[in-house]
Amino acid sequence: MTTRRRKSARDSLSEALPTLFDHRFRRPELLTLALTHRSLAYESNPDAPPKPTGDNEQLEFVGDAVLGLVVAESLYRRFPHSSEGELTRLRASLVSRRHLGCVAERINLGAMLRLGRGEEQSGGRQKPALLANALEAVIAALYFDGGLEAARPFIERHIIEPSIPDLHGALSAGDTFSGAIGDHKSALQEYLQAAGAGQPQYVLTAQSGPDHQKLFRVEVRVPDGHGGIRALAESEGTTKKQAQQKAARIAVERLLAEQHQARPHAEKHERSRAEQQALTAPPAERHRPRASAGASR
Repeated sequence: MTTRRRKSARDSLSEALPTLFDHRFRRPELLTLALTHRSLAYESNPDAPPKPTGDNEQLEFVGDAVLGLVVAESLYRRFPHSSEGELTRLRASLVSRRHLGCVAERINLGAMLRLGRGEEQSGGRQKPALLANALEAVIAALYFDGGLEAARPFIERHIIEPSIPDLHGALSAGDTFSGAIGDHKSALQEYLQAAGAGQPQYVLTAQSGPDHQKLFRVEVRVPDGHGGIRALAESEGTTKKQAQQKAARIAVERLLAEQHQARPHAEKHERSRAEQQALTAPPAERHRPRASAGASR
């Protein structure tokens, strides 16, 4: 069973290489090492002392630095009018373990990992932290094999570009989305908490398809402030988690659009109120000249 799993992982890797990495490795052993978890190195020789070069942890260390550099450079180019604080917040979101784990899951990196039997049986291919570490190790392998010219396109394509709408949303919302890039459920929750609007609820409204190809429909709802419930958005996914994330993304976009539309009305209302106050003020107040800087003395 283990042999078949490892063979499947190697097959998945060879099939994914041309499209996933956009790079032909001159030293393919670097990629093999990047996908080797320490559990496999330990089980291969449990009596030997740990060997730092036997798994992907050293590559993970380098990949973290390469990722930080490329992300910082990309944000600097894409958002030239953002402050240092804003850029720092966006970078932290993009390089977070949560976001990297989601990216690795999206590109099916878990199927390519080389795991020990125990880690395999405990669901290691789906563990977000393990996937995030492997993704950083892959970035290092690309860097060592082809320099930044090999690592940068991979980072841009899979880590940065899919998150561009979230980055713009984060900047538009100010401090509301602190570290929620790529995690739309957390973004929605933080937005609602800041607005004092209560907690979102995710309701499964329908599911269809055979067991191996299920489709789930989820609706996200929040209190409407008048004792009722408001349906914010609805979406479908092949898992409940995916459907919830999609519905949360739509809900966030809708709330931001409503906020943007409400802003001019609020400003117009404020101007109207100020004008009304000016018209109803006593004549002496209405026509009193403004004092100069030194007139109060």
